[in-house]
Amino acid sequence: MAASDATGAFRAARDFLLRHREDYTAARDGFRWPAPERFNWALDWFDVIAAGNDRPALWIVEEDGTESLISFREMSDRSDRVASWLRARGVRAGDRVLLMLGNQVEQWECALALMKLRAVVIPATPLLGPADLRDRIGRGQVRHAIVRAAETAKFDEVPGEYTRIAVGGEAPVPWLAYEDAYAAPPGFAPDGPTAGSDPLMLYFTSGTTAQPKLVEHTHISYPIGHLATMYWIGLRPGDVHLNISSPGWAKHAWSSLFAPWNAEATVFVHNYTRFDAARLMAEMDRCGVTSFCAPPTVWRMLIQADLSALSAPPREAVAAGEPLNPEVIEHVRRVWGVLIRDGFGQTETAVQVANTPGQLVKAGSMGRPTPGYTVTLLDPATGVPANEGEICLDLSSRPVGLMTGYAGDPERTEEAMGGGYYRTGDIGSRDADGYITYVGRADDVFKSSDYKISPFELESALLEHEAVAEAAVVPAPDELRLAIPKAYVVLAEGWKPDGETARAIFAHSRSVLAPYKRIRRLEFAPLPKTVSGKIRRIELREATMHDGSAEFHEEDHR
Repeated sequence: MAASDATGAFRAARDFLLRHREDYTAARDGFRWPAPERFNWALDWFDVIAAGNDRPALWIVEEDGTESLISFREMSDRSDRVASWLRARGVRAGDRVLLMLGNQVEQWECALALMKLRAVVIPATPLLGPADLRDRIGRGQVRHAIVRAAETAKFDEVPGEYTRIAVGGEAPVPWLAYEDAYAAPPGFAPDGPTAGSDPLMLYFTSGTTAQPKLVEHTHISYPIGHLATMYWIGLRPGDVHLNISSPGWAKHAWSSLFAPWNAEATVFVHNYTRFDAARLMAEMDRCGVTSFCAPPTVWRMLIQADLSALSAPPREAVAAGEPLNPEVIEHVRRVWGVLIRDGFGQTETAVQVANTPGQLVKAGSMGRPTPGYTVTLLDPATGVPANEGEICLDLSSRPVGLMTGYAGDPERTEEAMGGGYYRTGDIGSRDADGYITYVGRADDVFKSSDYKISPFELESALLEHEAVAEAAVVPAPDELRLAIPKAYVVLAEGWKPDGETARAIFAHSRSVLAPYKRIRRLEFAPLPKTVSGKIRRIELREATMHDGSAEFHEEDHR
């Protein structure tokens, strides 16, 4: 398929989803993945929509009020120059490049430039330390690193023969100055065709339970796969889309790169050092944000503020990263008149299950399979389809937006994809209307007195109490029941970590949960998290095996 044919097939699939953005049945029944043999999203899509296009592609507002507003045409030209300069510095097709930048213009320039070069991008957050970087440089077989100048000292402890390129500030020897790229001549000619199956991105997973895996995506699996993400968010051409996410994690590529630019929308960013809900809403109002995606942590912080300060709420609001608790959704609906629509996906995929625009949203449910995804729930014990079980993708109708596998780890790949299904490791239940409710990670769900306990359900109940800002529930050993639910709680402002607060939370647990589900142990403590913000439950489970002197026991606080 010629490049123009690939562009046409992509546009036709995109436009089909736009036409049926509120008709789920038509979208599900009629959508077909384009899967061109040759496709380079930066060249065959972005540069095409950027030609002569002076609408803003990227709008960044800094904490001090300064702004960067880059048009589609300008972004195409800048990425051409960067690609030419990088090629002159030795970056070749198939080379692995660590990209460790913040939410800055160069992040998007490099993403496009490296695609044009057919290099393989390893996104990394600037929060990583030398130990994490040694792992990524080593296991990732990195040949080039593009890094903020402020972070270059970390690499003094990271050996390896890789080109070092510093962005912003003075580039210390032997680092090259990225800013020299802007003097490169305009225009860019690729040195060969891009196969759709060529690797594009390698993501290190967040590592909540084990060593991070290395997820491989291709030139079609993420760029084209995120047509489903565009559909879930409800993006339209001309939208101004705000996604709160750190570069280095898959959600940034989902909603700050592919989904909005698939829709020809503006990517909007507000940078801050400390979250300020009032300032964020003021910028959303001023800049006309029409769609908003944030992780549950941000939504929970937002509802602590006066949401009515936002005079023009976004048309679309979604949450992803971890399941969002129903009480947060209801609070936003009451004040903004906007329904937050949950979605479920992974670094390994685009969005698989979601509440899509215009559809009935059932309380607690994350929705139905997105267009192009065939979702099966497999009973973990028997491996047969069931109404509750592990969320799996049927590989007989393999979705484009699924990874090729775990790079360099055939055993893990076979474990995840053997038997004709891709196994997510997450448990869900499906109702008669096809709506799927998240139960929990397969390795988080536990039994107490032979009853199955979903930590997420208990955490949602705890968050209904005004004292609880965050909560995580894990099993604690118990001689009689084998395990009992223990909650680690971060308190809302104004509450003291004492027996009186524990008594109030235990009373709330008894009032809203069945007897076998209620919280039996409670500890006030910060929650250990990965650098991407996900709770490290493995650390909490291990902590329950040791000193319990800081625990409050339900039987003592009635």
